[in-house]
Amino acid sequence: MLSFAVDELRTITMQHKTTNWHQLVLLAILCLTPGLALAADAANYGFWSVVPPLFAIVLALVVRQVLPALFGAIWVGGWIAADFSFSGILTGLLDAFQVYVLNALADADHAAVILFSFMIGGLVGIISRNGGMLGVVHHISRWATDARHAASATATMGLAIFFDDYANTLVVGNTMRPVTDKFGVSREKLAYIVDSTAAPVSCLAFITTWIGYELGLIDDAVKQIPGFTESAYSVFLNSLAYSFYPIFAIVFVYMIALTRRDFGPMWKAENVPHEKRQTADVSMDPEIEADEQKPQRAINAVIPLLTLIISVMVGLWYTGEGDTLQDIIGSANAFKALMWGSLVAVLVAVILTLSQGLATLGETMEAWTVGVRGMLPAMIILVLAWSLSGVTKELGTASYLVSVLGDQLPLAIVPALVFVMAAATAFATGTSWGTMGILMPLVIPLVAAVVIANGGDVSGSAVLYSSVACVLAGAVWGDHCSPISDTTILSSMASGCDHIEHVRTQLPYALAVASVSILIGTIPTAMGLPWWVSMIAGVAVLWAIIRVFGRPPVAATTQS
Repeated sequence: MLSFAVDELRTITMQHKTTNWHQLVLLAILCLTPGLALAADAANYGFWSVVPPLFAIVLALVVRQVLPALFGAIWVGGWIAADFSFSGILTGLLDAFQVYVLNALADADHAAVILFSFMIGGLVGIISRNGGMLGVVHHISRWATDARHAASATATMGLAIFFDDYANTLVVGNTMRPVTDKFGVSREKLAYIVDSTAAPVSCLAFITTWIGYELGLIDDAVKQIPGFTESAYSVFLNSLAYSFYPIFAIVFVYMIALTRRDFGPMWKAENVPHEKRQTADVSMDPEIEADEQKPQRAINAVIPLLTLIISVMVGLWYTGEGDTLQDIIGSANAFKALMWGSLVAVLVAVILTLSQGLATLGETMEAWTVGVRGMLPAMIILVLAWSLSGVTKELGTASYLVSVLGDQLPLAIVPALVFVMAAATAFATGTSWGTMGILMPLVIPLVAAVVIANGGDVSGSAVLYSSVACVLAGAVWGDHCSPISDTTILSSMASGCDHIEHVRTQLPYALAVASVSILIGTIPTAMGLPWWVSMIAGVAVLWAIIRVFGRPPVAATTQS
C-alpha cells in the first residue's frame, strides 16, 4: 500500500501537477537543499528527492549539530533510493557509510582538498609554535598610542592573521586586550573587532584554512552544470567582487575604530567604567604556544606564508593554459597547485623553526599534528556534504527542482534570497562551514538553471558569482552573530568580554552592514549595476550611518 502511494505521488510530481503550496515549500527550501546534480539520466523521485536535504536542515536546527543532521539525511536518502522498503531502512544506513561516504572519499579532487586543508592547518600550528605569529602581532601593536590607534591596530592585526579564523580570534583577542584596556576601549568593542576581522577576512583571502573547503564545494557543484568549463578557483576569485558583506564588515570596523563613534548598546558599553567590566580569557593550545624565552620573529610567519602564496601562483601558471591571466587561472589545476604550495610552505616553516632552535623536531611535528587535528571536524562535515550530494544526484533532486522552480524565480532576487537563507541557517545552527556544506551544492546548479531560463549565459554570469558570494557571506554573518557559534564564543572569551554582551552589542552593527550589503550591493548588481559602483555607494552609506547615528563616548577626550 505504501509503495502504491509513493508511486502515485511520484507520478503526480513528475507530471508537474504541483499546487501552489508545493511551490511555496520548494521556494522556502531553495537555499536549504544541498547536493544537486543536473544528470539527465538520474532517476527522478519527484518531491521525495528534496526530503533528505530538508531533513538535514530540520534536524540541524533541532539538535544544533551538523554532523548527525548530514549523516541522518544520507541515511534517509538511501532509504528513499530503496523505494521505502522495510529492508531499505537497514541497507540505507549501511550504504550511507559504505557507499556514499566511501565514494566521496575516493574522488581524487576531494582527496586533494582534504590533504591541502590538513597541510594548511599544520602550517598554522608550526608558525604559532615558532613565535612567528606573535612576532607579527608585536610589530602591529606598536602602533597603539591612543584609543583610536589601539582599535585600528587590533583591526589591522585581524587582517594580518588572515589565514585562520580561530588563530586570528585567540591571538588577537588575548594579545590586544591589555593594550585596549590601557586606552579605555571596552571589552565589547574589542570582541566586536576581533569577531568581525576573523571569519570575514578568512572567507575572502586567497590562501587560508577556508579556501580548500570552499573550493571543494564549488568544484563539486560546477561539475553538475552542463557545458560549464570555468574552474572552481576562477569562480571563487570572480565571486570576491560581489562579497559585499565581508568587505563592508571590515570597512565598518575601521570606520568605528577611527571615528570612535558608536550607536546602540555598543555606545553604552563604551561608557561603562573599566573596573565594572567582567573579565575572562582563553589561551591557545599549549602544544602550539610559542616559547616566551625564545625570539618571536615575524619573519618566521611571513616567509612560509609568502612561500605558500608564491608557490600556489607558480603552480597555477604551470598547470594553466592561455594568453591572459584569467585564461591561465581558469584552466589551471588549482588543487594540484594548492597541494604543491602547502607542502613547500610546511617544509620551509619546519626548516626555519629547526635552524633557529625555536623548537625541537618532536615539538615541531607535534605543533603540525595539533594544527592538522584542528581541521578534522571541518573535513568530516565536508565529506558528509559530498556524500549527501551523491545521494541527491541519485534521487534526481536537481531535475525536479529545476523543472518546478527554474522559470519561477525573479533573477534579481535570487542572490539576496541566498544570503538571507544562508544567514538564517548559520545563525540558527552556529556554523558557517556546515551552512556552506548544505547550501553550496544547491545554489550553483539551481542559479545556473534560473539564469538559463531567463535567457542568460551561465559563463561569466554576475548572478552566479553573486550567489556564490552570498552563500559565503550569509554563512559568515550568521556564524559570527549567533550566540551558539564557536567563533562568537571564542571572540568574547579571548577578549575578556561577557558573551551575551558581545552578542548584544555586535548584532546592531552586523544588521546594519548586512542591510546595506543587500540593498546597496547584492540586489542592484543582480539587476545589472556594476559591482564597483555598489562598493562605493555602500561605503558612503555606511559612513553616513556612523555620522548620523554614531556618538563619541562621554569620556572620549580623557581616554584619548
